[in-house]
Amino acid sequence: MKFRELAKILDALERTSSRLQMIAILKGLFLKTPPEVIDKVALIITGKLYPEFREKDLGIGEKLTMRAISEAYNVPLSVVESLYKKLGDLGRVAEELCKRRKRQASSFIIDVIEEPLTVDEVRKTLDKIADISGEGAIEKKIRLLAGLLSRAEPNEAKHIVRLVLRRMRLGVAESTVLEALADAFLGAREYKELLERAYYVYPDIGYIAKVVATEGREGIMKIRPQLGIPIKMMLAHRAQDLKEIFLKVGRPAAFEYKYDGERAQIHVFKDGTVKIFSRHLEDITAQYPDIVEGIRKALEGHEAIVEGEIVAYDPDTDELRPFQELMRRKRKYEIERVIEEIPVRIYLFDLIYLDGEPLLDTPYNKRRELLENTVKPNERVTFAERIVTDDVKEAENFFHKSIADGCEGIMAKKLDSPYQAGVRGRLWIKYKRDYHYELSDTVDLVVVGAFMGRGRRAGTYGALLMAAYDKETDTFKTVCKLGSGFTDEDLQKLPKMLEPYKVDHKPARVESELVPDVRFLPAVVAEVAAAEITRSPIHTCYREKLGTGLALRFPRFVRRREDKGPEDATTCEELYQMFLSQRKKKIIES
Repeated sequence: MKFRELAKILDALERTSSRLQMIAILKGLFLKTPPEVIDKVALIITGKLYPEFREKDLGIGEKLTMRAISEAYNVPLSVVESLYKKLGDLGRVAEELCKRRKRQASSFIIDVIEEPLTVDEVRKTLDKIADISGEGAIEKKIRLLAGLLSRAEPNEAKHIVRLVLRRMRLGVAESTVLEALADAFLGAREYKELLERAYYVYPDIGYIAKVVATEGREGIMKIRPQLGIPIKMMLAHRAQDLKEIFLKVGRPAAFEYKYDGERAQIHVFKDGTVKIFSRHLEDITAQYPDIVEGIRKALEGHEAIVEGEIVAYDPDTDELRPFQELMRRKRKYEIERVIEEIPVRIYLFDLIYLDGEPLLDTPYNKRRELLENTVKPNERVTFAERIVTDDVKEAENFFHKSIADGCEGIMAKKLDSPYQAGVRGRLWIKYKRDYHYELSDTVDLVVVGAFMGRGRRAGTYGALLMAAYDKETDTFKTVCKLGSGFTDEDLQKLPKMLEPYKVDHKPARVESELVPDVRFLPAVVAEVAAAEITRSPIHTCYREKLGTGLALRFPRFVRRREDKGPEDATTCEELYQMFLSQRKKKIIES
């Protein structure tokens, strides 16, 4: 497949503001893509070369890319830098310089005609760049990228550079790709759920595309959990009171501490190999060598996939430390010193694979029993604190005990619930409180726009346009303008942090009546506190069902959620349920 054919499709996707049109474009692309490269094409469409759990990095940032562009088009680096300041997109810089070179070449009588680039060739070259290491690695990487760009057409160069920097600016999510694949190879978009279930178990969009294109429905139905391939984590709804929880999950119910740490899925091989994946499916094994050793001892002789929460603690008092301290473990260097400064422990709460047997359909209470019978606790590995009860008062006391012990709250789980990979179902319910705000819980929202600041905030963004996720339509709907809670340092960082996601048109997956000064693809997630949820004539969250939108009153920034992707954000349905619970509470109190 010629890369220029793909580049034309990428241009069309970039221009469209309609999600339905986007799906139609993708369907046409997949139907004419050769099966041997459809996996590569599906990944490129979502702005990736590899799925998150593959430990591969090109090792090329902005500066090296600018050097490659300079070498490819035989222009001084200063010209590249100047053009970048003007255009704000290195992809467009490469496109413009490529056009200039083409115009210059056309003035000569003899022009060198090269074979057009193929998708496979582009991907193999980028693979080579990723694999280069050792002495002289940087220069070799630059030469390979420059060679690729020198052969590219202008729009090909644009997309190659954006792909290298992971800034495709298309706004195409995996959910959209799955819908197009279902339409193309299973005959209807309604089969998206079948592909979605397979993708949640094997979250590599390229692999799913190749299986459905070559084996159809039968191949998709055969996909099972595999060691080393992280499963999309099951998510929880939220509730405002314990009576509501019992109505949803039944009596009795299991209640576990909701720890203030980093959720982790751990894959254990029989030979002692351990891999730790984050909620975002990234391999974070290197950050937690102490947990690796603890898990290796706790599950010696077994193959398993377990889940738990990694939490920092004080070794002198055994008290739990806040999430912010744990994040210092993110550093790549001097990890041994950080281990001493910030010791951690994992609190296990689920077992979803054991000795060759997937346990996704096994009831929760049986999974927990198997977990406790299989794992041998040690200093680094233990079980999440838990009770099983049908009594509201006992559950309330357990909640207060969790707060006193340094946790965020509790998780309620239906005893016979399966493990629903990637699903935010009503079988798990989280119950927590932030005592500093009237709204009983913070929410996670996605940045979709920004308004330029004035006065002290001149030169940066004064407020962000925030949206909730509507899973039914796979869109992001606005719920508030966020301008409070930021430190001066936060405000200065915003433009640079959001720059990779800036676009000059309304993204197809964003529904907004407000027109921000700057628009962004849905990517960055922030935790937000607020006074209450109100009806709104200008916001779009839940408008189709409620008649008017929902909005947060007095929203306040709490922190960025780097551990969450946009589809992990609070949903419109969750905000509506919080709105209803808030109204019931006001009626009772009045």
